[in-house]
Amino acid sequence: MKLLTHNMLTSNIIKGVSKGYPLKILADKVEVKEVDFNPEFVSRMIPKLDWPALYSAASEVGHGENLPADVGENYETDQEFLKQAHHVLMQVEVIEGNLVCPESGRKFPISNGIPNMLLNEDEV
Repeated sequence: MKLLTHNMLTSNIIKGVSKGYPLKILADKVEVKEVDFNPEFVSRMIPKLDWPALYSAASEVGHGENLPADVGENYETDQEFLKQAHHVLMQVEVIEGNLVCPESGRKFPISNGIPNMLLNEDEV
């Protein structure tokens, strides 16, 4: 699961949960996979992200050290910033672990890089 995907996942669909975002990452296995750098794509994605959630997720999986805590002005032309954002969004992948709902504590397993967000009948 790429951190880009994580930034869009929520557990608000669980019965009784109103604050299911951001999900905490408990990573057992993280890999970095090379992906071609596309500065245009990254700069278009930045406004769509919850940056504090991305920053937190990158830190949780051990890849937040070079990522700034805030998106600066003129980020679209800051190649170093775009490369750092590209790294955490597109190259860092959680292969095994769990996503944890911040409100209920419900764990969603990640296996082979795929988060399983399916709910039990009593959770719907």
